[in-house]
Amino acid sequence: MNTPPLAERIRPQSLDEYLSQEHLVGKKGTLRAQLTTGMIPSMIFWGPPGTGKTTLATLIAEETKRPFYTLSAIDSGVAAVRKVIEEAKKSDTLFSTKNPILFIDEIHRFSKSQQDSLLGAVEKGWITLIGATTENPSFEVIPALLSRCQVYILNAFSKKDLETLLTRAIKKDSLLSKKSITLSETEALIRLSGGDARQLLNMLELVVLSEEKQTITITNELVMNKVQKNTVLYDKTGEQHYDIVSAFIKSIRGSDPNAAVYWLARMIEGGEDVKFIARRMLILSSEDIGNANPTALVLANSTFQAVSTIGYPEARIILSQCAIYLATSPKSNASYKAIGEAQQVVKQTGDLPVPLSIRNAPTKLMKQLGYGKNYQYAHNYENNFVVHEFLPEEIKNTTFYKPGNNPKENTIKSYLKSLWKEKYDY
Repeated sequence: MNTPPLAERIRPQSLDEYLSQEHLVGKKGTLRAQLTTGMIPSMIFWGPPGTGKTTLATLIAEETKRPFYTLSAIDSGVAAVRKVIEEAKKSDTLFSTKNPILFIDEIHRFSKSQQDSLLGAVEKGWITLIGATTENPSFEVIPALLSRCQVYILNAFSKKDLETLLTRAIKKDSLLSKKSITLSETEALIRLSGGDARQLLNMLELVVLSEEKQTITITNELVMNKVQKNTVLYDKTGEQHYDIVSAFIKSIRGSDPNAAVYWLARMIEGGEDVKFIARRMLILSSEDIGNANPTALVLANSTFQAVSTIGYPEARIILSQCAIYLATSPKSNASYKAIGEAQQVVKQTGDLPVPLSIRNAPTKLMKQLGYGKNYQYAHNYENNFVVHEFLPEEIKNTTFYKPGNNPKENTIKSYLKSLWKEKYDY
């Protein structure tokens, strides 16, 4: 008989045993309150690997005594989804006030058609959907499905949480409790697991079971010797994740292609999502390069599309090309600053009226009221330009866009100066 891994053997059996996520299942937690009323909405659990998304879904089903169906997005197609929905509909006749729960692991891997196949069942209440994802559902779950679900964020485990988990396993597991185990040091276990509770427990089991003696002292050295794994220490959701992404972006902004490629390699070796990396470069191409090189946005968008289709390992080449291109491009944050300043003026001045001359006038009454009167159609004039006032009277002549000092935007600045003369500060 095969023995389940440690992470499975000590899986919590009740919400009171569930570790962390106090904001959800604590005494004042959102989910705890909903479980009390019995009204469970469809929901998406978004959080790092190994933070208990599957466990929480299982406990919700047990707590509410609902039929529980599971699918993995990795190996389930539309046919599998429909089959489960049909089974759920049948069981719903037996549990008329408690519709079944359908748990879908890694729901972000579902295609649009697969997600579409869930809509009817969720909307009609045949199932309560619980999806689990490590990716931002705003990008990975179709809007129609997302609008029908509550999104709950599961936070990464703290060091204290992980140490509590190790101690619990040593004391309560049927196999480990037979040995005398002392947790002298935990840093290596926590770092190698990347904060993933499942990996943490399985590493602990590996270390303990590789020792024949009954008395074992867990040290960093012992863990490193037993866990023969040259792991790149990169936690995709913790502090180091944000530090490395920050270093990557700042290296590109600072026009250092060598540093940019190094930090890119760190993310790739750590298993970072290719779409996350490409998305960050897409934002940077507009925020930090903008009109100094408009082609940067085009290349970054093409990169995002390409790596979304290809994936690893080939995507690394495309990511590298884009990172180097962006790092070696002239830089300007003028567009980024322009929209920021414009938004600030809008907040300060409110809804200023649109000048009558540039209002739309689709009806006779609007024309009689002066809508569109004296509007000058630019293409009727030489060089397709004529001086006209397009801003509200209260803020006329305000310069939001201030071109950066680079060849492309210097050309733009000269062009604007030739058109507007002294009206704007060019």
